[in-house]
Amino acid sequence: MENFQMIAKTLFGFEEILAKELRDLGAQDVHMGTRAVRFVGDKGFMYKANLALRTALKVLKPIHQFRAFNDNALYQGIQTIDWSQYLNPHQTFVVDVTLHSENFNHSQFVALKTKDAIVDQFRQNHGIRPSIDKDHPDLRINVHIDREQVSVALDTSGASLHHRGYRKITNIAPINEVLAAGMLLLSGWKGQSDFMDPMCGSGTLLIEAAMIACNIPANINRKEFAFEKWADWDSDLFDTIIDSLMKKTRDFPYTLKGLDKAPSAVAKARENIQNANLEDYISVTQANFFDSEKETQGPLQLVFNPPYGERLEIDLERFYRELGDTLKQSYPGTEAWFITANLEALKFVGLKPSKKIKLFNGSLESRLVKYELYAGSRKAKFQNQ
Repeated sequence: MENFQMIAKTLFGFEEILAKELRDLGAQDVHMGTRAVRFVGDKGFMYKANLALRTALKVLKPIHQFRAFNDNALYQGIQTIDWSQYLNPHQTFVVDVTLHSENFNHSQFVALKTKDAIVDQFRQNHGIRPSIDKDHPDLRINVHIDREQVSVALDTSGASLHHRGYRKITNIAPINEVLAAGMLLLSGWKGQSDFMDPMCGSGTLLIEAAMIACNIPANINRKEFAFEKWADWDSDLFDTIIDSLMKKTRDFPYTLKGLDKAPSAVAKARENIQNANLEDYISVTQANFFDSEKETQGPLQLVFNPPYGERLEIDLERFYRELGDTLKQSYPGTEAWFITANLEALKFVGLKPSKKIKLFNGSLESRLVKYELYAGSRKAKFQNQ
């Protein structure tokens, strides 16, 4: 099989860990960009990337580049592509557009112009044209315009890869699965200790943590990928890739535990964990973190997404002060990581973070912070080394 270039799209701050994921999977010629990583692989690797990448939102396959300063040049450039290679007149398609250009400032207009160029080509050559289907198209086309540079790619993934397939129900402020996986990887989580999410909501961080610990492909529970509708779809190759990935899974000898004070959240988390076939590894208990204490003897890693007043009404000062007190008093020998978009609230924790990493939770600029809680005093910890 011949190699070709692909682009994996990601969230801000995850470019480096996505590049590492790609190299570990066997990608060639890996280069980081902004919210994207370019790489080279064959069709089998395209399947593998979609199945296994934890921090990718999309995997795109570029097919053409050209320059356009106006809508006429855009139309002509799209028409130079032989669309019959990728689509037949009886199929459906949709166009997604990303713009960073003064010449083009309406994504819907660019999508419409692209659509016109494609259907006009089919009408001229075949007398009939493919239709638009925004929900379940046979082909998803990505148009990216940076100033006057137009890049056209086929979307190999379809729906964003954060749709893992296990999360049927969520709570009021669920965390994106790709954001959850990225936070875990940035925290250094590989399955090396006991793990806890003390405010687990619908269980996303627990599920992603278990999949990392057991080396289970991130999208093994997903129902479909866009490439399954392509003319060159190879189901035998796809099954071979799945078998190869599943042979590399491993057991996890520690505990994965979730807490949440809301009974509805606990029920949702348990259902999602069951959907992911991970109930043997994860337990979820109804409890208030502020009334809890560390139950295990060895090292413990906490990673969580506390509320920060955007969608859940809370007394921020009191909440974050209690959070800090609970960590200090009840969780010795623990490495605690959490994300917040409320940077003022961090002042109330009463602990100095040893790391602060800038991320975005949706459109909210956030920080992933790390606190190291030592068994005994910090001073004693370093005297004993």
